[in-house]
Amino acid sequence: MITIKKMTTKKEMKQFVTFPFSLYKNHKYWVPPIIKDEIDNFDPTKNPVFENADAQFFVALRGGKIVGRVIAIINWFEVEKQQIKKMRFGWFDVIDDIEVSKALLNKVKEVGQENKLEYIEGPIGFNNLDKTGVLVEGFDHIGTMITWYNHPYYKEHLEQLGFVKEKEYLENKFKFKNVDGVYFDRVSNIIKRRFKLKALDFTKTKDIMPYVDEMFEVFSASYSKLSSFVPISDAQIAFFKKKYISFINPEYIKFVVDENNKLVAFAIVMPSFSEALQKANGKLFPFGIFHLLKARKHSKDVTFYLIGVHPDYQNKGVHAIIFDQYTKTFAPLGIENCIRTPELEDNEAIKKLWENFDPVTHKRRRTYRKSIQ
Repeated sequence: MITIKKMTTKKEMKQFVTFPFSLYKNHKYWVPPIIKDEIDNFDPTKNPVFENADAQFFVALRGGKIVGRVIAIINWFEVEKQQIKKMRFGWFDVIDDIEVSKALLNKVKEVGQENKLEYIEGPIGFNNLDKTGVLVEGFDHIGTMITWYNHPYYKEHLEQLGFVKEKEYLENKFKFKNVDGVYFDRVSNIIKRRFKLKALDFTKTKDIMPYVDEMFEVFSASYSKLSSFVPISDAQIAFFKKKYISFINPEYIKFVVDENNKLVAFAIVMPSFSEALQKANGKLFPFGIFHLLKARKHSKDVTFYLIGVHPDYQNKGVHAIIFDQYTKTFAPLGIENCIRTPELEDNEAIKKLWENFDPVTHKRRRTYRKSIQ
């Protein structure tokens, strides 16, 4: 018999967070989160996303043992301001038993019904900065710290339960050697002269911080037309600064400004922390932090986390300035592989951005949708 339990206490939230550690124990491709960071992420007193969102945490139990989990999420800005009556679900993990999936997703449906929402979509997080999509291809590739990994049967469970594809995301990678440094140096100089632009490089995190708020203005302007877009609040930006910016190599963050020093484009790249997180196995101490710091300094793989160009400067070659910056930064470091985060399949602008690098699609993921009746 399967029972559903709502998790609320500190002890229960740790159980919620650590369930995948047993589900994916010793798995070659699953990348575990840092347990404390994940618990803090779900704490309304620490994560400002809860100013505009509600979340309920559920586990499925059989014989007193956790066999599945899910978060039922309502982004109230999306529901009330954008008039999108969506019930979100995320952090969905289950054993290979469709009855477990059914019980958990029925609970999500109940929450949606109680709040008079029209449909369910997932797996997705609270907003565009969170993980998204269930993996449907590419199970033999290691995950990243900013994507979910899952067993192949998740897709079958969702489809058997009447969920249909809502959005398709592609994950691509390319060899750094495919980036023509001479070409981008030449084009970058032309674009900078033509539009009176300047590239900003950094060696200290403190020098980046004054630009982060403006970076999110460009982020919102460049991503607002995407079907998945939900605005990011000032408090969430401050949270992002604290959680991510301080840990990313400053030389991996690139900005482009106009003649008035106004930001027009940006990119954030991270070293790949996947193998380091596997070694840490959910704990920073005593040794996890050393694995992460080693990866920060020595990883030959990098992950393109965010990239954006203000609409006023799109289709003008401004991305060439960013790629020129990265070419000059990465070449001396011996960077080998560039990995991109999930991008909407129908995002033609982003496809054009990368087409010259001979990218290979190595993973596909999607969100699924079902009406609430």
